[in-house]
Amino acid sequence: MAASRAQGPGATDCVTKVALSISCENLLDMDTFSKSDPLCVLLMNPTGQHWCEIGRTEKIQNCLNPTFSKSLILDYYFEMVQKLRFEVYDIDSENCSLEEADFLGQLECTLGQIVSSSKLTKPLVMKDQRPAGRGTITISAEERTDNRVVTFDVSARKLDKKDFFGKSDPFLEFYRQTDTGWQLAHRTEVVKNNLNPIWKPFRIPMQALCGGDVEKSVKVECFDYNNSGSHDFIGSFHTTLCQIQQATQTSQAEFECMNSKKKQKKKGYKNSGIIVIKQCKIVKEYTFLDYIMGGCQINFTIAIDFTGSNGDPQTPRSLHYISPHGYNEYLSAIWAVGNVIQDYDSDKMFPAFGFGAKIPPTWQVSHEFPINFNPSNPFCAGIEGVALAYQQCLPQVKLYGPTNFSPIINHVAHFGRQALQQQTASQYFVLLIITDGVITDMDQTRTAIVHASRLPMSIIIVGVGGADFSAMEFLDGDDGNLRSATGEAAMRDIVQFVPFRQFQNSPQEMLAQSVLAEVPEQLTGFFNVMGLKPAHSLPAPADPPASASAPPP
Repeated sequence: MAASRAQGPGATDCVTKVALSISCENLLDMDTFSKSDPLCVLLMNPTGQHWCEIGRTEKIQNCLNPTFSKSLILDYYFEMVQKLRFEVYDIDSENCSLEEADFLGQLECTLGQIVSSSKLTKPLVMKDQRPAGRGTITISAEERTDNRVVTFDVSARKLDKKDFFGKSDPFLEFYRQTDTGWQLAHRTEVVKNNLNPIWKPFRIPMQALCGGDVEKSVKVECFDYNNSGSHDFIGSFHTTLCQIQQATQTSQAEFECMNSKKKQKKKGYKNSGIIVIKQCKIVKEYTFLDYIMGGCQINFTIAIDFTGSNGDPQTPRSLHYISPHGYNEYLSAIWAVGNVIQDYDSDKMFPAFGFGAKIPPTWQVSHEFPINFNPSNPFCAGIEGVALAYQQCLPQVKLYGPTNFSPIINHVAHFGRQALQQQTASQYFVLLIITDGVITDMDQTRTAIVHASRLPMSIIIVGVGGADFSAMEFLDGDDGNLRSATGEAAMRDIVQFVPFRQFQNSPQEMLAQSVLAEVPEQLTGFFNVMGLKPAHSLPAPADPPASASAPPP
């Protein structure tokens, strides 16, 4: 991540990676008819002047004492003071941005303070330093030296029916045994209204699951999800990773889900269902640097919004107006993100496209035209070439509309599909969309993103101007719930949305850090899930792949 890369001649390598586990107690209740829906955001202040987001947990519904299952990973530098801020918000709806969310409290500390404490518990305070009620936050740090993960394929059958008008909405929680008690390692998604659920395959870092010890006890609990936050306990069992692996080598591991209270009350009680682990494998998880140093190229494509809502480029009120100093928000976003990402592209030739304009000579509206007007070679030489082509393109097109994203997403996805067919981790695609407005083809865009989530591809959306960007927040599906118009679920979250206005008075590096924060995890997550090793361990292809050299016909 950009936020954790050491810079300058005096910079040193990070000592290690640490995983931060976060929980809170006695949070403020901001909802009238239910409880707060908390989410924790982690920010870092690397320069001493500006805070930038480097990660966030999942949201937990209706809960004032949340234990977040998502750990936040940081590079730890022993000799540096790494200032951190944990901000807790009540997120009331799927499209709720942090600006609209209720603030529940924050804690400022250093990574060194957390690392030196086995478990750091502090009171939360409001932004004016008043106590945030009785709210507290607990953070524990664990060194991540083991890069093995355990992949699971899990289902269940004949779970207890807990809902009066339905069946049950089951989910699982996996816990690791520690000196201070059971620690949450993973929480699955909820399968709605099903007593025989099949959960999506998932991965748990081996260190988080059992501390790297296959004989250490693991607890698995099954619950029926309730919107109120008071989930009904179905049952649990204890096992070890060794036991699971031995069983899955020959067939599948089956465990009785036991509810001790129900067993005491009911004479003929057998169990509350069977949890079936169909597959369990320990695999090495490669890091971002493993792939980059192994020869993976990041192919960077830029798409610029030329719709009429930007305003006449000749007038200073237009978002496309270039000031006498050669500046506008579009150029600033291109420079900030491009300067970082060009380090990972060996030829530094970037395809750049526009959408939403009428273009010569036919003056038909196009949603994927090369801004250098050369369809057979849409590449610009370096970020300087992109900026120059953009400035030369502006007076030659007529800003129009509508704001359609799906054509350019499908355009880049075509290359991602070609690269994936080679079954190597040698190509990854990042599409930067800079836009001022509300998406017109939302259904087609959702479908395009869901299909792209199965490809080596990430999408970054930078919103310029002051439009309503709630739809962009929806596409940035950090909770993994994005679906196509027909209900098909995304395989993974590939969209990162950042409103430019938040960084207008900040150095360009702050925008780049926020925009690119999720790319390393998205890249490694995809290649690891697909079982693709770094390319250097495979023979290099004789010719460059088609995806890197020419656009689709």
